Amino acid sequence: MKPAPFVYVRPDTVEEAVAFLAEHQGEARALAGGQSLIPLLHRRLVRPTAVVDLARLDGLRHLTPTDGGLRIGALTRHAEIERGTDPALRAGFRTLPETARLIGHQPVRTRGTFGGTLAHGDPSAEWCLLAVLLDAELTALGPAGSRTIAAESFFTGAFRTALRPDELLVEAHLPYAAPTAALVEYAPQRHQLPLVAAAAAVTLTGCGRIATAQIALAGVADRPVRARAAEQALIGGIPEDRLLEHAGLLATRDLEPADDARASGGYRRELAAVLLARAVRVSLARCAEAAREAQALQEAEIAKEAAREAAREAQVLAEATATLRTEVGVA
Repeated sequence: MKPAPFVYVRPDTVEEAVAFLAEHQGEARALAGGQSLIPLLHRRLVRPTAVVDLARLDGLRHLTPTDGGLRIGALTRHAEIERGTDPALRAGFRTLPETARLIGHQPVRTRGTFGGTLAHGDPSAEWCLLAVLLDAELTALGPAGSRTIAAESFFTGAFRTALRPDELLVEAHLPYAAPTAALVEYAPQRHQLPLVAAAAAVTLTGCGRIATAQIALAGVADRPVRARAAEQALIGGIPEDRLLEHAGLLATRDLEPADDARASGGYRRELAAVLLARAVRVSLARCAEAAREAQALQEAEIAKEAAREAAREAQVLAEATATLRTEVGVA
């Protein structure tokens, strides 16, 4: 099937793109990577009067470290995040390239964009889940200017967001580093959208108890959800299997996933509890790994200081020996 007729425009600036969206009064659609919109157009599931192609807006394609956080331009492609080599990305957000590798096949990751996925609002999508987990702040630009929307408020239902028809999502800000964050998912076939996904970011106290916990689930509601009750149950606890299983049950207790062609709601709920515990285990393993790296770094610094002290003592001894020889020679 061919798409219904529409006006095609390819603006040179973000302001022009917003103006086109406003001109068509909610009947236009933005084309970011096309991996979701193009199939919808071909099936005539959407019939916009205009398509605004954002391909020329290179300013929206970036990964920019901030003070502890990271800004991601809306047109940053999945593959660019997957290949990201910036030390800040690798150290503070290792879950981003890991998650990018889970998305679709290589052609999808090459063309698809981070912001396009967020604006599409699929309740199972990995970027939507991570945005909620990491308290992302999403910036939308419209005729009246820009505004920032918390990720948890951005997703308002299945394939629905808080974006107004004349607004363009331009950037996401992850406000703090999350080196222990992890995402796990299950899909019947590799590179399909997951049936259910779970993400977790925990930290430990010096005595090994859970200090902070953030948990989010996707594929179990009409939007990604934070599991607040499970987070509270984990904080202060000893990270053992019984506690993680309890958290999984708490997180899914009040969920009522809908039955669909891929799985029953009951199956999704049970799967969510298992994946939640698995995500927390991965995050805990990263806490232990970070502790080992910190210990190794501390030991290396101690060894360097010991070497410097030995060098100083050797220098003093050499100088004293030289002085003594001079005195003996004079005598």
